[in-house]
Amino acid sequence: MKKLLFSPFVELLIACQPSKITQPWAAKDAVPKKYKKILVLGVLPANENELQVKMEDHLAGDLKEPGYSAIAANKIFPPGTFAKGDTVRARTAIEGKGFDGILTVVPLDKKKEQVYVPGKITDYAYYNRYGRFDRYLNEVSERIDTPGYHADETKYNWENNFYDLNSRQMIYTARSRTFDIAGKNTLAHTYGQPMVQSLVSKNILIKPDNSDE
Repeated sequence: MKKLLFSPFVELLIACQPSKITQPWAAKDAVPKKYKKILVLGVLPANENELQVKMEDHLAGDLKEPGYSAIAANKIFPPGTFAKGDTVRARTAIEGKGFDGILTVVPLDKKKEQVYVPGKITDYAYYNRYGRFDRYLNEVSERIDTPGYHADETKYNWENNFYDLNSRQMIYTARSRTFDIAGKNTLAHTYGQPMVQSLVSKNILIKPDNSDE
């Protein structure tokens, strides 16, 4: 998976307010497992189809990167397959596809918040490379003279469930928070990695270094 490049502002904001997993719960008898095939399924309104696709793709990608087998629902199912209330159709669609785990992504709410964007932010690495006072003074002067601005960012709150299809039980659930700091790609990518870490720490997924055992 290609590494995303963020602007200094994006990096700073992510560091201060990252995608955060909250209220994680796992079944008491949960045992770390190597799932053969995990379906990543976003359940979003029709007008959020672009975001749904990106969330599914990045979550699946973030699962595959350390060695788990996962696939985004949009890669194999047409839109509307998992329409609200049509549980029979959803169950029929999944059967026979080889899935033994499902990770769902469902938005609980979203709201816009105004944030202040500094005109220029310097990466700390700059000072490590160019530690001379004259260069530092020049950088600070430029930063001060660059005006900032206010912008609207959308905060999303999500619910995530993991279902073991062999036992037909939900064995993990959590809430999470993300910001659309630099668009849907960044939101989806910064969201996926902490989710994978949470699934490992709560004994749902076997640790990546043991995934081939």
